[in-house]
Amino acid sequence: MTDLEPLIPKHGGYRRLKSFQVSQLVYDVTVRFCNQYVEKRSRTHDQMVQAARSVVQNIAEGSAASATSKKTELKLTQVARASLEELRLDFEDFLRHRGLEMLDAQHPALRRFKALQPKSLHEVQAWVAGERKQATEAQGLSRTHTDRQDAGRSSVPVRECQDSSIPSSACLAANGALSLLNLACYLLDRQVARLAADFENEGGFTERLYRVRTARRNGQR
Repeated sequence: MTDLEPLIPKHGGYRRLKSFQVSQLVYDVTVRFCNQYVEKRSRTHDQMVQAARSVVQNIAEGSAASATSKKTELKLTQVARASLEELRLDFEDFLRHRGLEMLDAQHPALRRFKALQPKSLHEVQAWVAGERKQATEAQGLSRTHTDRQDAGRSSVPVRECQDSSIPSSACLAANGALSLLNLACYLLDRQVARLAADFENEGGFTERLYRVRTARRNGQR
């Protein structure tokens, strides 16, 4: 007997979606970032955390609803995409308002971050710590070389230990979050496009119900 189209297809497999996995990591990073660098009682703190949560929840809800409403799945996935854009603007504002650098996509630190392909908050934190350590050590070597050249010059002032040329942990964390957000936006854009194409070509639950009932009346099942 030929396999026929099921009335209720497999659905709810959102945990296997790359878009969900990356968005969940964005949520974890955002919660940690806000708790560390944003005033906990501020509206910005709540908005950023809720925007990140909205992405994850809407992807999951849309996937669960897909069995009986492709329209709902498409709508909720679009809501998730909009929340990503809101969150991306918040991270950009954080950097701009504090005079912190928004790293270029080809910046060595971000290239290492992308090559790492972090899957957990711990891996993101380890990247931030590693970049800080590497920058500090490189700056220390440069200073040591300069100090040797200046040896014996009594007029040379004592240098400060802090150097503004080394990216702060907040700067690195925000740029790492933006990199993840860019990836999540790309993945959800592709997902929305696929859902729209599927809906256009196959219709939703109503069309599937008609096909299944027609097949039954024709004695095909």
